[in-house]
Amino acid sequence: MRWTSILAIYSLFWVLSAFLVMPFGLRTHDEAGVDKIAGQADSAPANFNPRRIALRASILGAILFGIYYVNYVNGWIMPEDLNIFGKPPG
Repeated sequence: MRWTSILAIYSLFWVLSAFLVMPFGLRTHDEAGVDKIAGQADSAPANFNPRRIALRASILGAILFGIYYVNYVNGWIMPEDLNIFGKPPG
């Protein structure tokens, strides 16, 4: 596998992981007991920390990519294994 493929696939896993970990640990202003700013949405987070989200996404993305790469090298699950509809006619 080329390094550009590794980078592209890891990037996809990282973005997926960022969206998966983003809601964990966030609190609204009502839950945190902090005053709201005028015009602020009720669902806006009070403790948004993009560094923490990026770190969590990097770790989860690396784990998911590691699983993908080990499967790629060993060939445990192949595209033929995922064909649930059987052989196409013809």
